[in-house]
Amino acid sequence: MAETAESTRDIPEGESVHEYLHRTNARRALTGTYIVWYRDLKRFWRDTPRRVGAFVQPLVYLFLLGTGLQAAFKVFGGSNVKYIKFMFPGILGMTVLFTSVFSAISILWDREFGFLKEVLVSPVPRTSVAIGKILGGASQAMIQGVILLILMFFPFMYGFSFDTLGKALLLIPLTLLLATGMTAIGVAIAANMKSMEGFPMIMNLFLMPLFFLSGAMFPLQGLPGWMTVLTRINPLAYGVDMLRGVALKGIVLSSTSTSIISKVPASVLNSIPAQAKQQISKLMSAAPKLQVQRFPMWLDLTVVFGFAAVGIAIAIWQFNRQE
Repeated sequence: MAETAESTRDIPEGESVHEYLHRTNARRALTGTYIVWYRDLKRFWRDTPRRVGAFVQPLVYLFLLGTGLQAAFKVFGGSNVKYIKFMFPGILGMTVLFTSVFSAISILWDREFGFLKEVLVSPVPRTSVAIGKILGGASQAMIQGVILLILMFFPFMYGFSFDTLGKALLLIPLTLLLATGMTAIGVAIAANMKSMEGFPMIMNLFLMPLFFLSGAMFPLQGLPGWMTVLTRINPLAYGVDMLRGVALKGIVLSSTSTSIISKVPASVLNSIPAQAKQQISKLMSAAPKLQVQRFPMWLDLTVVFGFAAVGIAIAIWQFNRQE
């Protein structure tokens, strides 16, 4: 009773008890979210090998595969555009995917050492803990993504220009949106797991199909029907398509045969018989056309935003049912 009387003295004049309690709970929830987010971000920043490894891995994919597959990319329809330019948004999506999802392993560490139990029995709402974990993982993935975006300004990529700067600035919020959805799924899965050894196995089983069916490494064209269906229900495919649509905006991808024919002088083309011109037009129309963006931007944003919202809801539900 004395405690209640003491707390009622702190209520500002003109404010009801209900309003005071609501404001106090809201402040407690925000503080809990901030502390969980800050703790995960600080732990990530202090783990130098983890940061370096997460940055070097996409570089290996980008330069080794980007150089090795350049010839096949030309045949498919990339013309003289470097394959690493086409591949870069996919590698950005890969970095976000693996960094954000594997950040959820911190939940298993916290459970192993008893920190999670202390947090769950504290006055902090469990929803705040889940949101703090999601924001922490998404922030880590965004940091890795921003570091990778610096490569866009190099001459062998897109070059330093105001156009590249605008693309990089636009990619940052899109990367954060994609990272939020992926982290939420990782948090939802980690909340139900008890073994740290089993988490990487389950995640790899879940992530590898998600990654390879996203179009990060190869164009999603000319695929078998069953694989096309899988790419249409893969949320990461829309995320990579969204990133690629921004990064490759203004870059023309045409087939090798089309680019060669376009260099023929007009005087030579005019001297060609009509039947030969028809054959040339058929050749140009039959040449492979590489799609920069498969879906409209509004559809990509809708799917990724919806996926993030559903993932956050599942993660919060999983935390609230923890014992």
